[in-house]
Amino acid sequence: MGGGGARAAYQVGFLRCLARLFPELSVPYITGVSAGAINAALLASHDGTFLQATRKLSGLWENLRVQDVFRTDTRALLGNGINWLRQLVSGGIGKQRLVKGLVDTQPLLTYLTEALDCSDGKLTGVQSNLDRGRLRAFAISTTSYSTGQSVTWIQGRDVQLWERPQHQTRTATIGVEHIMASSALPMFFPAARIENSWYGDGGIRLMSPLSPAIHLGARRIIAISTRYGARPGEPREPEYPPPAQVLGVLLNSIFLDFLDHDATRLNRINQLISALPEDKRVGLKPVQLLTLRPSVDLAKIAGQFEAQLPWGFRFLSRGLGTKEERSHDFLSMILFQRDYLSALIEIGEQDAEARADEIEAFLSITEPEDDPALSA
Repeated sequence: MGGGGARAAYQVGFLRCLARLFPELSVPYITGVSAGAINAALLASHDGTFLQATRKLSGLWENLRVQDVFRTDTRALLGNGINWLRQLVSGGIGKQRLVKGLVDTQPLLTYLTEALDCSDGKLTGVQSNLDRGRLRAFAISTTSYSTGQSVTWIQGRDVQLWERPQHQTRTATIGVEHIMASSALPMFFPAARIENSWYGDGGIRLMSPLSPAIHLGARRIIAISTRYGARPGEPREPEYPPPAQVLGVLLNSIFLDFLDHDATRLNRINQLISALPEDKRVGLKPVQLLTLRPSVDLAKIAGQFEAQLPWGFRFLSRGLGTKEERSHDFLSMILFQRDYLSALIEIGEQDAEARADEIEAFLSITEPEDDPALSA
């Protein structure tokens, strides 16, 4: 499950439909990045059935408010904004208070600690599911602000680590700090500290978002994107884009575009593998992929709910131009508003229902006895 900030609520709608159709579905490999790490964490740590886990996940998002994600009081928002501006224009003269992020996400830390049933900050349910054989591996990706590398944290059984250029893997007992780091939108949310280093949103440097599931052993992957595929020729506004629109395009390129590129690359590799004789494949096997994405632009819908934001936050966001643009990409990532989240969940559920036959066919693919792995 990939990122997209508040858009990750769309994934919940899909999962809710999937659980209704397949309540006892077993998913041995679960991976997440950015806001998708929150959904992955609950699925990996819940001790009930797939249906029960998705019901709790649905409740987590349906009850979420902006105030549960970051402080929205005017004093905190304006104070951070002013200190950040002062830091930018100081030219290094004098001692300025370091602003770690535009908003304070302590409320989200508190909310997730309770919602994920953490003990001493750790997701104890993950190890329990590993011990019971219900889960083989759980992986969360982050970005190291020290090295600039993508770091995937893995908790699993018989895990073999791997390294690629600008990407490394580590074993860990995954806790809420990993989730906070993976979902920390750069500059906007503060980074999280893990093992004496600072980490931010995992989507920044994860060029191949499908790679963690593949390396862990999955042979069938369900990838849930929150990116709407714009059709060629769709009209755009003629006015010069405000900062929020530019920022939205930048965030989309960081967090959402890599999945499409990775999916294309995987399909080409599958074709090459299938064209080779068995004795020439050097252990490589095709990986089946089912990608689901919104049928409508989730960013455009966000504009309908902007007016309900807390005044202080609405004031700052409008300063970036969120009210002027037609496609509110940036706004849609930070709009943790109940009515907007409920709308996304409903859309995700409807999109999954529309492809129910395709999903059922994908889950019914017969796998070799030594290779039954499914990943989400």
